[in-house]
Amino acid sequence: MHLMKHLFITTLSLFSLADVSGQKMAYNGFPSLVWPKLYDVTYVNDRDERGEYQKLVISESARALKGKVVVLPGYMVPLENQTSSDRIMLSSLPLNACFFCGVGGPETVVEVRLKKETPYIDQPIEVKGVLKLNEADPDELPYILEAAEVIGTVDR
Repeated sequence: MHLMKHLFITTLSLFSLADVSGQKMAYNGFPSLVWPKLYDVTYVNDRDERGEYQKLVISESARALKGKVVVLPGYMVPLENQTSSDRIMLSSLPLNACFFCGVGGPETVVEVRLKKETPYIDQPIEVKGVLKLNEADPDELPYILEAAEVIGTVDR
């Protein structure tokens, strides 16, 4: 099973144990006009072949960004145990508070498909790419940046 799917299924299982209905997260990361729109999600009860779960519903403000080039600041999360890759996750929260550590929801991370392999950077970065929305495949993250590039580091 692909690592991304394995991580997502594992965390989705853990995430589904928490009652997130009605919760809204406040953006506490770097100043960004995009992350708050991506955070604007709701959840509805749904069911698939694996059972019941709370399905993420993307807001109209995030939908308005579909297919557009956006710049997101955040923290690089390697998908595999490598020192460089052309696919990473970008978390709006520091790694000790990111989605896979149990604090944020799936709306706080974006899968990033980079144009070229990039070394792992342990400080905050900015990434630019075309935003794709995913509501159909629960094995993928809700947000994906395609044709992306790291445009630099962010001063803390």
